[in-house]
Formats: sequence, C-alpha cells, structure tokens
Amino acid sequence: MEFDAVVLAGGGSTRFGGVDKAMLVLDGVSLLDRVLTATAGAASTVVVGPVRTTYREVNWTVEDPPSGGPVAGLAAGLQHGVAPVVVVLSCDLPWITEADVATLVEGLDERDGYGLRDTDGREQQLAAAYRRTALAAAIEQVGDPRDKSVRRTLAGLDLDWTEPTRAGDDVDTWSDLDD
Repeated sequence: MEFDAVVLAGGGSTRFGGVDKAMLVLDGVSLLDRVLTATAGAASTVVVGPVRTTYREVNWTVEDPPSGGPVAGLAAGLQHGVAPVVVVLSCDLPWITEADVATLVEGLDERDGYGLRDTDGREQQLAAAYRRTALAAAIEQVGDPRDKSVRRTLAGLDLDWTEPTRAGDDVDTWSDLDD
C-alpha cells in the first residue's frame, strides 16, 4: 500500500541541553537518517523542522509559527503528499526499520491508525501509520494546533497497537541511547 512519511524533527531537545537530537549519531548514523532509512519506501517524505544534511533527499517544512509542538508539526507535514496512508515518526526512533514501517502500514486494516508500543508497553502516537483523512480530521477538530496534546488530539481515532517492541523506543535522554 502506498504511503507518505511525515518525520517530526523540530523539537527543542531540552533534555539534551539544547543539542540537536535529530543529528545525534548512533553507530555512525544520525537519528534522523535512521528514521529516513526506515521510511525509504514512502511515496513522499517530509521532515518537519529546520533543514539539515541527510543521506537522501526529502521535502522540508516547519509549522507556522515555528515551535508550535508536534500537533502543529503534523498539521504542517500533512500539507505534503497525497497517499491515503501517512506514516508519522518522530526523529528519535533509532531502532525502527523498514520492516517495522511495513508492519505499521499493513496493520492498518479498517482502523484509523496502527502504531508501535515501546518496550514498556506505552503507545507511541508518533510512531504510527494513519489514514490521511482520519488524521487530518482529528487535527482540524482541535482548531489552532499550536501547543495541543497529541494524545488528546488523536483520542477519538480508532487505533490499535503492536506488541511491545524496541522499534517503538524513543530517545528522550542520554541514557536512552545505551544499547
């Protein structure tokens, strides 16, 4: 099934002391490039955040105004691409692979979205495949998307989740980078 990818990479990385988390390198590859490798099969890929050097060409956008949070980033990212399925990933998922992305897309069935759980069992809304129409409607319903909660914005969607997996583990602190 054809899908577009929206990669959120505009956060402030405050828990990293302002270091650009997207450009942190793990085993010789930046976190952003790891996610872009996992989404290589997308019909189109847009990264929401400042333009950086990446291993492959992608489209770039930022929310308006910048620093509006992940829901505003999703709204900006949805302006790109036309595929009926959108894989949404934060840039801090270093263990996600192309096979994991395929699992998300294939797992949609008739649902609005299908996402990863991290190894602790937490549902990762920013590591999921969504039906474009359902995601756009949820964002439109909140009005101004700046500083809105992702969980509350997507609460009305019919979502299902994988079993806990390392692919859903995001990097929020330095210790999260330990294998």
